[in-house]
Amino acid sequence: MRPRSTILTEQELEIMKIVWRLEEVTVRDVYEAMLERRKVAYTTVMTMMNILEQKKYLKKSQNDRAYVYRRARPQRQVIKGMVREFVDRVFNGSAEPLLVHLVEDRRLSAKDLEDLTRMMGKNS
Repeated sequence: MRPRSTILTEQELEIMKIVWRLEEVTVRDVYEAMLERRKVAYTTVMTMMNILEQKKYLKKSQNDRAYVYRRARPQRQVIKGMVREFVDRVFNGSAEPLLVHLVEDRRLSAKDLEDLTRMMGKNS
């Protein structure tokens, strides 16, 4: 059996965004937050949170009768890893084609481009 991927799926990322926003959550907290956007089964949320714990994205502790989950990694670190993995997989490790694509697809505003130029000036 292949080891489970450490890359976040769309549903796992949705759960992590809730955890990052609320900081400490129970399965019920996440379930109710997800219900605001779409129908989902409580057991599905519980299973996904267990998977996120196995992948080391969540830590849990027992509080009374419910488990309380917290992030195991900062949001910025997770997103940085996801972007790095995407750039490696899609663009063979070069971020330049990604930026070109974003500019050509008009996903970056003039202000975004100014901010990027300013950041590049600080890092050189």
